[in-house]
Amino acid sequence: MKKSLIALAVLGAFAGTASAQTNVTVYGVVDAGIAYTNNGNPAGKTWSENSGMQSGSRLGFKGSEDLGGGMSAIFTLENGFNVDDGTMGQGNRLFGRQAWVGLHGNFGTVKLGRQESVLYNALLAVDPFKINLAGNAQKVFGYGVYASDPLSRTDNTVSYATPNINGLTGTVTYGFGEQAGDNSANSSAAAAAAYVNGPVNVQFAYQKSNTAALNSQISGALGQANADIKTAFIGGTYDFGMVKAHLAYADTRFDLTGNDVKDSNWLVGLSAPVGAQGAVLASYVRNDVKDLSSAKSDQYALGYTYALSKRTNLYTSYSYLKNDSNVALNAFAAGESVRLFNVGVRHSF
Repeated sequence: MKKSLIALAVLGAFAGTASAQTNVTVYGVVDAGIAYTNNGNPAGKTWSENSGMQSGSRLGFKGSEDLGGGMSAIFTLENGFNVDDGTMGQGNRLFGRQAWVGLHGNFGTVKLGRQESVLYNALLAVDPFKINLAGNAQKVFGYGVYASDPLSRTDNTVSYATPNINGLTGTVTYGFGEQAGDNSANSSAAAAAAYVNGPVNVQFAYQKSNTAALNSQISGALGQANADIKTAFIGGTYDFGMVKAHLAYADTRFDLTGNDVKDSNWLVGLSAPVGAQGAVLASYVRNDVKDLSSAKSDQYALGYTYALSKRTNLYTSYSYLKNDSNVALNAFAAGESVRLFNVGVRHSF
């Protein structure tokens, strides 16, 4: 008994020392609901149980260690998973959402690893639907390439973010392509600036990704599987108190073999509290493939969330996307419209 008590005391001492040196937090989101999809599939409409419709379901670990002199070591490991069937998200990566380590101090923040792109964070700050639910603007911007890597997340990335100076921050990133004999192949370079002060939130981001793999819907429209992609985004929100206004514009260029294709996007939206626990979300998003005729897509969306507690809420949303005859954005075939509806519950911990 004495030996057991001594062993427990020693383990407790080590645990106390470790916790004093390093702070580690386990966090996550569990999100599931019912979805209806009508995208022109000849087989018919689909009812399904889906995961992560308001926020991607995840399990994360983040921590910091005080190194002295105002500097600390930091890390985040974040796994995405699907509640409906228990599988992993982000292409079955163990930590597909985020996996990075870095240093933070008065000089700013340096991170190395798989990270959210500057475009991801800029659109996340502006989209009323937070790039989720039926109104997800990420699936529309750049004909949907904003929802795909490397525009959503970039591997093999080193990033530097400045300190916050009266609400103004800047970020630069570089993702290594790791291609022997060609340093630029598969690489990504990006820069961003943000100003957040009181009711004002302004976001700017630019990213250039070389020989990036296109998602199936844009590759089908452009007739090529890879392209150099240059995309610029500017947007912002203004909180009037009773309602918040959202506005964004983006320009994306696909450098194809012997040809360039330009794509532009607009977002106009609003979000407003309803009572102490509810919120209404609405947006209009346009995608316009400039170098193709009859190649516009318009998405209209409406959503509602209701907080049951600080950690748990209910949600529902509906969107209608109309495609011109030459585009099949999120649809089964060109010219088909898309209707989405969902209702679910989200819990964070």
